[in-house]
Amino acid sequence: MQQQRISLRLFGIMFLLMGIVISLSAQQKSAVISGRVFTSDGKPASNVSITIEELHRSDMSNSQGFYKISGVHAGRYTLLFSSVGLQLSKVEVAVESGKDLQVQDVFLNETTENLQEIEIIATKKNPFAEKISASVAKLPLADLENPQVYNTINKTVIKEQVVTSLNTALKNATGITRLWESTGRAGDGAEYYTMRGFSLQPTIVNGVANISNGALDPANVENIEVVKGPSGTLYGGNLIYYGGLINVVTKKPYDTFGGEFGYITGSYGLNRVTADVNTPLSDKASMRINGAYHYENTFQDNGYSKSFFIAPSFKFKASDRLTFFINTEYKSLERTTAPMIFLYRSAPVTFSNIDLFEKNYKKSYTSNRLAVNNPTYGMQAQALYKINENWNSQTIVAASNTKSDGYYQYLWDNVNGSDFTRYISRLNSSTDAINVQQNFTGDHKFGNMRNRVVFGVDYLQKEYQDNGYAWVANGVVSLANQTDTGVLTATGVDALLSADPGSVSNSTVKIWSSYLSDVVNFTPQLSALVGLRLDNYSASTSWNTKEVKNQVTFSQKLGLVYQPILQHLSLFANYMNGFQNLEPVTQHDGSGNTSMKILKPEKANQWEVGVKSNLYSDRVSLTVSYYDIKVSNKTMADPANVLNVIQGGVVKSRGVEVSLIANPVVGLNMIAGYSHNYNKITKDAADGDYIGLRSEESGPANLFNAWVSYKLTTGSLKGWGVGAGANYASEYKTLNRHSTGSFTLPSYTIFNALISYNGDNYTISLKGDNLANKKYYGGWSTVTPQKLRTISLALNYRF
Repeated sequence: MQQQRISLRLFGIMFLLMGIVISLSAQQKSAVISGRVFTSDGKPASNVSITIEELHRSDMSNSQGFYKISGVHAGRYTLLFSSVGLQLSKVEVAVESGKDLQVQDVFLNETTENLQEIEIIATKKNPFAEKISASVAKLPLADLENPQVYNTINKTVIKEQVVTSLNTALKNATGITRLWESTGRAGDGAEYYTMRGFSLQPTIVNGVANISNGALDPANVENIEVVKGPSGTLYGGNLIYYGGLINVVTKKPYDTFGGEFGYITGSYGLNRVTADVNTPLSDKASMRINGAYHYENTFQDNGYSKSFFIAPSFKFKASDRLTFFINTEYKSLERTTAPMIFLYRSAPVTFSNIDLFEKNYKKSYTSNRLAVNNPTYGMQAQALYKINENWNSQTIVAASNTKSDGYYQYLWDNVNGSDFTRYISRLNSSTDAINVQQNFTGDHKFGNMRNRVVFGVDYLQKEYQDNGYAWVANGVVSLANQTDTGVLTATGVDALLSADPGSVSNSTVKIWSSYLSDVVNFTPQLSALVGLRLDNYSASTSWNTKEVKNQVTFSQKLGLVYQPILQHLSLFANYMNGFQNLEPVTQHDGSGNTSMKILKPEKANQWEVGVKSNLYSDRVSLTVSYYDIKVSNKTMADPANVLNVIQGGVVKSRGVEVSLIANPVVGLNMIAGYSHNYNKITKDAADGDYIGLRSEESGPANLFNAWVSYKLTTGSLKGWGVGAGANYASEYKTLNRHSTGSFTLPSYTIFNALISYNGDNYTISLKGDNLANKKYYGGWSTVTPQKLRTISLALNYRF
C-alpha cells in the first residue's frame, strides 16, 4: 500500500512537471508549413522530399506538387527540397506562433550530377540504420571504420514495433536471446541474455555503469547498442561479458519545443502511458522529461507488473566550447517474478521431454500477494569541453542505486520426476554504483596519417548490502498432479521465515583504470586500431577478513580495416580481450564450515574477420563475420561440492553472424539477422562434469530474426503501413552435464505483425506478437514458459 501511494505521488509529480514544461511554452501554438514545388519547366514536381532540417520532419509532394507539414512551433527553420534527378534546394523560413506559413513556390532544376548526394539527403536512407556511434569506440567512428561488430536498435524501430520492454527491442539484434527474465533478486536481478555463447546483463547506460535489479523501461531510449565480443579495453572487467555488452543510449534535450504523448492498451490488462516533452528554457538551456506508467498482468494464473518511470534531463550551453548535460532516471517497479523452475543438478534427470511442463504452462506457482519491489535511481552528469580544433574533453560522473525488497522464490526438482520444492526468501538489499570517467579525444594528423585517439581514466565503486532473510522450504509442487502444498500469503511466508531471519552481509568493489585507443589512417582506405587498458581491482566482504587488494589486469585490442570502396565496403579483422575481476566467493566444506576464496581474473581472447558494406546508395547495410573466442581460467562448479567454485576451465566459442538492414525502395524497410554458434568446454577439473559439452549459458546454437515494414508515402492511402516479423531459435540444452544428463528445450518460431496509420501529428498502431500462440521456453538450468499471443493498440500524439 505504501509503495502504491508513493507511485501515485510520483505519477502526480511527473504530470505536474509536464504541466510546468508545457506551460513554459504554452504561447508556442503550432502552425502549418505548406507550399508547392515545380520542375524548372513549370510542371508540378511529385515525390519530392521536403524536410525541416532542425526537426527531422518531412513530407512528400503529391502529384500536383503540394506539400504540408503540420505541428510546427515558432522559430527559424531550413527546408530541404530534394529528389533523384533534381538539384537540391534549401529555403530559410520563419514561423510565427500559431500562424500558418505559405512558402513561395520552389522550382528545382534537373541535373545528372551529384545524384547520390541528392538521394541521400532527400529522405533518411535506411531509417533503421545508424552509421556512426560515439560510444562503441568511445570516439565518433563510422561503422565501416570500426573493426568491431555491433548492432544498433534505434528509436525508429522501437516506435514502429510498439516496444514496451528491452527484451522485445533486442529481438532485432543478431545473435542474442534471453535466458532469464528479471528475477528482482539481490545483486543480479536484471534480465540475463546470451550472445556468442556467453551470458550477459544490461549494465551500461551512455557508456558508464548503471546497475539495476529490475527491467529497463524503453521510454527514455534513443538507441540500444549491442556490441559484440569481449570489450575489456574500453569497458573494463566488472560490467561487460565475453560475448559482448548492451549499451543503452538515452534521449537528450534539444533546442526547440516539441514532444509526444502515447498510450498502449492490450492483452493481459496492459495499460501504458508515456510522455516525452522538450522545451527550451532560454537561448542556452533546455529541458526534456520522459515518463511512463505501466501495468500488465501475466499470461499465467497469477502475476502482474506495475511500474512508474520518470527521466528529467537538462542541457546547458555555457559557451561555444562548454556544454553540460544532466540525465536522471527513477523507476519504481512492483511485480511478481516469473516462475524459476530449476532442474536438479546433482543426479540424473528423470524426465526427457517438455510434456510435463507443457500442461502446466499457465501455472505461475505464486500469488499476487508475494511481490517484490525494485526501485532504481540513476544520475549522469556530463561536461563536454572543446579544448581546440583537434581535442575535446568529456567528464562524466554517474551514480546509480537499485534495491530488492519483497519475496523471491524458485522451484527445485525433487528427483522423482514431477515434484518440486518451493524455496522462498524475503529480500532486503541495496546496490550502489559510482562511476567517474574522464575522456580526452583527439583528431589530428602526423604528416599524411590521420590519428583519432581517446585517452581515459575511470573509477568504479560498487557497494552491496544484504539484510534479507534466509531461504526456507515452502511446500511441494507436483507438476504431474497439479497440486501445491505451499503457503502463498505474506503472513504465512513471514511466519516461516521468522525462524531464521538470516544475517547482514555486504561487499565493496573499487576499480581504478586507464585506457588508450588510437585509430590510425595510413591512407583513407587503410586504418588500424590499437588499444590498451590497465585495471587495478580491490574488493572486500563482510563474511571474511580477507580482501582482494590491487589485483592488476591488462587488456589489449587490435583492429585492421581496409575499404576497397571508400565509405561503401570494408574488410576488417580484430583481436580483442576481455576479463572479469571476480569477487571473493564462499567455499563450503563437508562439515558445514565456510571460508573465503580469492579468485584470479577470468580472461577471454577473440579474433574475428569479416566484411561490412553500405551499398546501393547506402540503402543496404550488410555485416558478415566469423569469430573465435577462447576463455581461460573459467570458473566452474566443483564436482565434489556443487556449492563451491574452482578455476582452470577453458571454454571455446566460435561462430558466424550475418546482419542486414535495408531500405530497397522508399517506404520499405527491413532488418534481418542470422547467427550460428559452436560452444564447447574443452578443459575442466579432473572428472569434471562439463568437459566436452556445450555450456548451459550458451543458449540456442542457431538464431534468426527478421522484421519487414512498408509505409505508403503517396496517393490516397498515404500514411498507412504494415509490418511483419519472425524470431527463430533452435533447440538447446538448458541442462547439460555428465552427472545429470541433459534436458532440451524445443526450438520455436514466433511470428509478429503490425498495421499502422501515420497522420500529420499522430500514429495509430495495432500490433500482434506471437500470433500463432506458440508455447515456447527460456532457461539456463531452468525451464520458464514465455508469453503467449498478445494484441496491443497504440496511439501516439506528436506536438
